[in-house]
Amino acid sequence: MWPLKLACLAAVCGLTVCVTGGMLYPRESPSRERKELDGLWTFRADFSPDRSAGFSQAWFNQPLAETGPVIDMAVPSSFNDITQDAELRDFIGWVWYEKEAWVPVRWLQDKDTRIVLRVGSAHYYSVVWVNGVKVMEHEGGHLPFEADIDSVIRKEMGMPCRITVAVNNTLDLHTLPPGTIQYMNDRTKYPAGYFIQGYNFDFFNYAGIHRSVLLYTTPRAYIDDITVDTTFSDSTGFVFYNVSVVGTAKPVVKIALSGKDGRCVATADGTSGILKVPEVNLWWPYLMHENTGYLYSMEVQLMAESGQIDVYVLPVGIRTVEVTSSKFLINKKPFYFHGVNKHEDADIRGKGFDWPLIVKDFNLMKWMGANSFRTSHYPYAEEILQMADRHGIVVIDECPGVGIKDIHSFGNKSLAHHLVVMEEMVRRDKNHPSVVMWSVANEPAAEMPPAAFYFKQLVAHTKSLDRTRPVTFITDSNYARDLGAPYVDVICVNSYLSWYHDPGHLEVIPIQLNTEFDNWYGKYQKPIIQSEYGADAVPGLHNDPPTMFTEEYQKQVLQNYHKVFDQKRKEFVIGELIWNFADFMTSQAITRVVGNKKGMFTRQRQPKSAAFLLRERYWTIANETGVLPTWAKYPCQ
Repeated sequence: MWPLKLACLAAVCGLTVCVTGGMLYPRESPSRERKELDGLWTFRADFSPDRSAGFSQAWFNQPLAETGPVIDMAVPSSFNDITQDAELRDFIGWVWYEKEAWVPVRWLQDKDTRIVLRVGSAHYYSVVWVNGVKVMEHEGGHLPFEADIDSVIRKEMGMPCRITVAVNNTLDLHTLPPGTIQYMNDRTKYPAGYFIQGYNFDFFNYAGIHRSVLLYTTPRAYIDDITVDTTFSDSTGFVFYNVSVVGTAKPVVKIALSGKDGRCVATADGTSGILKVPEVNLWWPYLMHENTGYLYSMEVQLMAESGQIDVYVLPVGIRTVEVTSSKFLINKKPFYFHGVNKHEDADIRGKGFDWPLIVKDFNLMKWMGANSFRTSHYPYAEEILQMADRHGIVVIDECPGVGIKDIHSFGNKSLAHHLVVMEEMVRRDKNHPSVVMWSVANEPAAEMPPAAFYFKQLVAHTKSLDRTRPVTFITDSNYARDLGAPYVDVICVNSYLSWYHDPGHLEVIPIQLNTEFDNWYGKYQKPIIQSEYGADAVPGLHNDPPTMFTEEYQKQVLQNYHKVFDQKRKEFVIGELIWNFADFMTSQAITRVVGNKKGMFTRQRQPKSAAFLLRERYWTIANETGVLPTWAKYPCQ
């Protein structure tokens, strides 16, 4: 079926996707404006048998309401849980969004203003039209894409512009994450055309426009990208910068770095150079220092030969990251990850961006004493990383490489796309001080023969994009047969002892976990993070002695793991990330009762018993550093 095979889209859309230019977060400045298009959009799912009616009938050429029945749809949000329609909740194929928006007259009248349409993310494959003219397409569900739409909207000044976005959530063996489409052809059991979307990851395949859609402006000559690397020596900080500009052959670039008090601390001229910062305030992780999450403001000013001026202000945290054979160092001090794995997941909105939820989650993480999280299993919204920068929460930034289990997903086509995804992710997130490590995959079939070449290329490519951060992937393979582990800087291991393995037998955790750690370190001599561990607990379910799925059993699993962590963190274990921060939705299965229940909090962010256990532990570990001010020490609220 054509619409379920994304490779065939090229025949209709005719574009080749490649990573070019920068992807700076749209910030307002004296030379830049932005207009958000969030809110109610018109929506229609293409329920035609082959899901191709929208293209064959060219729905993008007319108002969507004229093509057939439409409904209101919130943007940003997943479409799956918005209605009472189970068919829409489980829909696979093309869905169509439309929004009419007025472009400010001053934008249109000023010929020196460049107008850009940006989509924060849409899952999975997207095609975008403005007034019926295709302006861009993008593969991948968690990273932004944008296009200059000047030439389109200036043709119809005085009229609102009609933005149409078609999104396909189909996953195949070469998407990231991969999946399969299985057609059920037994007519005694299934209706004609019946198919099932399969995938090897344990979270619901939410779809739709998940992050903000907006218009923003720049001058014709503009700052396209900025890259900063930082270090320090004694009390002097150094910011190495590089600025890319477009639209002028003779750019004049001025840089000014200011502290939180607004005082300028360093200046420089030119598209590349070094800023020297005396009496530097380093960016420190939460609970590692009295002054955490310190950010400077780097104002970049471009003047073109035409006289046009563009200004962009980039927050900059000055810090270093280094990995030894047994330590993870931030600012040359040992850092221990005591944190969480998360999901972008909540009631009704699915994976849709939601500020109240984000603020609540950061408050809960800080309440717990968590100093870090992993963006399992895809890049999170840019605003989440900005929050992490400000609050000093350390981030392991993970791409959507989850569920790579089939040998066909290790082929050249999959690898080529995976490399592009890493380029897009590094391009977007490279300047965040909170991001200290890249993760290129989660629980791949790393024992398969093609995995060696695949991960050698993938890790090397990621390092070529950013030589300042270590690279890892998260493994659940046997230490002796993992073909990707030789290429990573930090070993990240997932295990669910006494849950998926030896279920109900808590007594085996210490011996098995000790053996696992010793085996990995003995073979690779690299620091280890317990990147996932945990157990499901149905909120309010109790039993003593503890039994599986009770809150007591979840606590016992954690306590048995913690005993081993406390031994091994004196040697080579550098972190522990609980699975999971909060309960989250999954596909329906006999092992899941309305989602995964391994959270420390419910999906509604109410604590289970284990949340208090973890809070006690994390604050105890933080207090061991001896640098916390009195007011910050547990158990102060």
